[in-house]
Amino acid sequence: MIENEIKPNNCPECGSDMIRDIRPFTVEYKGLAETVDAPGWYCTRCDEAVFVGKEIDAADKALVRLKAQAEHLLQPEQIRKIRKKLALTQAEAGELLGGGRNAFQKYESAQITTTKSLSVLLRLLERQPEMLNLIREDKSPYVVDTGTHKQ
Repeated sequence: MIENEIKPNNCPECGSDMIRDIRPFTVEYKGLAETVDAPGWYCTRCDEAVFVGKEIDAADKALVRLKAQAEHLLQPEQIRKIRKKLALTQAEAGELLGGGRNAFQKYESAQITTTKSLSVLLRLLERQPEMLNLIREDKSPYVVDTGTHKQ
């Protein structure tokens, strides 16, 4: 048993015993589906399952992939490939393209989906990587100049 793991006393649906197992779990989103191996507590009598802590991570990541597919957003592997082609670290990409320092780590590990606008921007940069220089040089009127940058 995993340290600090919580075992449900009984099935919340029928009251029967629960056993620890890994079973197929199908995630659905807008007519798309993906089946993942889901560790959890499963009832010995009915189809009820209880997921504790990080046990639902595989299903959550499948949902992110399905949402990206349904919404025509970039998949995590595509985001990583484009970022590497642009020679950016995850932190640099987040600071330069938006989302913050940890955003690309979350996009690439399927914790969250990108926005439509970021997916479009990355697709454009993949085709024309030199456009990244324009973003780096941007002196947008919405950016406050603190006078701390090098010229």
